Amino acid sequence: MIVGLANDSTAAPMAPFDLQYQYISGGVPDGTGPCASCTSGCTVTNPDCTGSPSSGCWWGCWQDTSQKPGEFPGNFSGTCTGAKPPQIPMFTYYQILQSSGVTEGAPEVTQAATDTAFMTRYFADWRFLLQGIGSGVALLHIEPDFWGYVEQQSEDPTSLKASVASANATDCSAMPDTIAGMGQCMIAMTRKYAPHALVGLQASAWGTNVDVSLNTSATLDVASVAQTTAKFLAACGESSADFVVVETSDRDSGYYQVVENKDTWWDATNATLPDFHQDFAYVTALTEALGKPALYWQTPLGNTSLPNTNDEYQDNRVDYFFGHMSELAAAHAVGVAYGAGAGGCTTPETDMGNFVSKAKAYYSGGGQSLCP
Repeated sequence: MIVGLANDSTAAPMAPFDLQYQYISGGVPDGTGPCASCTSGCTVTNPDCTGSPSSGCWWGCWQDTSQKPGEFPGNFSGTCTGAKPPQIPMFTYYQILQSSGVTEGAPEVTQAATDTAFMTRYFADWRFLLQGIGSGVALLHIEPDFWGYVEQQSEDPTSLKASVASANATDCSAMPDTIAGMGQCMIAMTRKYAPHALVGLQASAWGTNVDVSLNTSATLDVASVAQTTAKFLAACGESSADFVVVETSDRDSGYYQVVENKDTWWDATNATLPDFHQDFAYVTALTEALGKPALYWQTPLGNTSLPNTNDEYQDNRVDYFFGHMSELAAAHAVGVAYGAGAGGCTTPETDMGNFVSKAKAYYSGGGQSLCP
C-alpha cells in the first residue's frame, strides 16, 4: 500500500514516500482557451483574484508569470519523479467552485455546470492540464465534494442538466448534456490526452444526505448507503475510472472540537460509533460495488500528544492507520495520502515528528501487501 503527502510539505524527502498530491485550483482563464501568455491579455474572472492581469491565480502561470503558461504540471511531475525513490504525482482538480464564482453546494450543480460559456472554459482548462501531463504517469482526482453535492440533488445524474457536448464538441460531442455526461467526458479526455494517467472521482460519505463518517446509529445499513453512492458514481463515469477517492475528514478532530465545537472523533477501540470499522465497512461495500480500489486522500495529520492549538490539533487517523494497515487493505484501499485540509490544521512540520516517524517504521518493516 502506498503512502503519500501533500506537495507543500518539507517532509517529502524524510521518508521514501510513494506519492505527492497537488491541488489545481484558483481559476480558469477567460475566453474559449488557455492564455497564450501569463504577462499580457490573461485575466481570470475569479473573486479571489486581484490585479490586472490576474494570471497568477491560474495554475497555468504558477511556475512564473514571465514563463510560458502550462509548465507547472511538468515541473511538479519532474520534482516527484526526480525524488529518491521516485514518487507518483497526483493532481486534485478542484476548479468548479474556485472558478465559477457561485456559492458552494447546489449552485455548483444547478448554475455552474449548466453555464455553457463557463463550461467551455472549464473543459478547455482540463484539456490543457491533461496535455501538460501528456505521456507522463500521474494520478488524477476530479472535483472533490462536487459529486457529493450532485448526489444530494439527485441519485440519478442522468436527470441533471450540464453543458457537455454543447461546451466541448471537440472531445465529447457524443456525450449527453447531463452531469453523468460531464464525468464521462472528463474521464474520456484523460484517456485521450494523458494515456498513462490513472483517474478517479471522489465518493463523499455524506452524498446521500446521511453522513456515514459521523453516523452513531447501529441500525444504519452502511453497505446500502455505499452501494447507492457507487451506483451514482458509476453513472458519472466511475465505471470507466481506475480508482475511487475517499476521505476521512477535511480537518483534524481537535480542530473541529476547538474551533467549531463539533465532535468528529472516531473511536479507535471500535466500541462506539462513529468508529474506524464503520468507515472500513463503507469503503469495502463501495469498492466492491464499483469494482475499483480506493485511495484515502487528505487524511488529517494530528495525534493525541498535541496541545490542540493552532497548527497542532489532535487526531487519531495517522496512528490508527499505520497501526492497522491490514484493515485498510482488506477494505480494498491501495494507499493513503496525508495532508492538512485547511490552514491552521496539523502538518508534518508541526506534529512533533509523528507522521514521518510512523512512515519510516512502516517502510522499514516492509510495508503492507495489497492482498492481506
